[in-house]
Amino acid sequence: MKALVIGGGGREHALTRALSLDPGVTSLHCAPGNPGISELAENHVINVTDGLAVTELAARIGAELVAIGPEAPLVAGVADELRRRGIPVFGPDLEAARLEGSKAFAKEVMEAAGVPTAKAKVCRTAAQVTEALNTFGAPYVVKNDGLAAGKGVVVTTDFQVAEQHARECGRVVIEEYLDGPEVSLFVLSDGRNVVPLLPAQDFKRAGDGDAGPNTGGMGAYAPLPWAPDGLVDEVMDTVVRPTIAEMARRGTPYQGLLYVGLALTSKGVRVVEFNARFGDPETQVVLDRLATPLGVLLQATDTGGLAGVSGLDWHPGAAVTVVVAAENYPGEPAKGDLIGGLDAANAVEGAYVLHAGTAWSGLSDVTSNGGRVLSVVGSGTDLAEARTRAYASAAKIELRGSFYRNDIAEKAALGQ
Repeated sequence: MKALVIGGGGREHALTRALSLDPGVTSLHCAPGNPGISELAENHVINVTDGLAVTELAARIGAELVAIGPEAPLVAGVADELRRRGIPVFGPDLEAARLEGSKAFAKEVMEAAGVPTAKAKVCRTAAQVTEALNTFGAPYVVKNDGLAAGKGVVVTTDFQVAEQHARECGRVVIEEYLDGPEVSLFVLSDGRNVVPLLPAQDFKRAGDGDAGPNTGGMGAYAPLPWAPDGLVDEVMDTVVRPTIAEMARRGTPYQGLLYVGLALTSKGVRVVEFNARFGDPETQVVLDRLATPLGVLLQATDTGGLAGVSGLDWHPGAAVTVVVAAENYPGEPAKGDLIGGLDAANAVEGAYVLHAGTAWSGLSDVTSNGGRVLSVVGSGTDLAEARTRAYASAAKIELRGSFYRNDIAEKAALGQ
């Protein structure tokens, strides 16, 4: 199989790495890719939200699978263009991708499907915002209705901060606050059949102890030793299958990866959000654990072949990923700084580095080119060993002003 991965971040590096380990994948390409991905695949510089450019590249290289990583190409309808050309694609069509592209639409679908989620109000005016914030009370949860690259959500006890975020976004969804730990569950869907992957947990706040502003994610781990028995089955029955059935009923079957963000509240499981693609950085740990070849699974979501998948194989043990972020992230990050220590970090036993926000400088130097620069993955027999390896590897990275959280998976490793 010739495969083309669309995107250039840590998630796409993880996807490319997993596909490179699939014996059925004979040729790997990525657009636009990054310096780390270039070691595994041929990179192509194109506009990934341009459906015509993507389909022309896929046709030229003879791609038998196009895996779309980021949300922007999905809500731009790139998957639609590929399907029109008869090219197998992993990712939902434009209409189905509205589950991520519009928080209001996702709430509408959840209500129609009877999916348990937070109470919410869609607000377009300042008066509506004030009324909704007063109705739900603190902590205030304000979500940009559209795409915001993982940074469109503010959770705060400061009323003025909540109002300011709403003003900056325009149309927003304001929700009641959901207590309890959060879980990310990825589910493959071919429009009718669904297959769950391994649950994971990510860390959104910038600082240790969940201090600081929300980010796109500072680390993740899997599996979750504390997760309740039967959690996945419950979510599949109460959330996933009703949602997939509702999308099919609307004439927009969902084919691709459905990311289900969950809160395990005192009142039961509640959906925090849907995304239309693999989450970052959870993808890094989930795919590290996956033993079933990835290529055929992704292709089956487009061809209706998931009915024949009775279960997935997983490597024993655990995985932890630690994000190395640029100075000033999640504000305007410093860019263009030389990155050192990559070979040493990759040499740590049971660990490896995935590139997220990097770029070439000259023939061989790698520099920072984004907020979340690298994602360092450690695996081991348990979470404690995986953490040790991930942090030993992260400590080798040399990047001016960079930082990372020191408590990723710490409580879970201690059984707390």
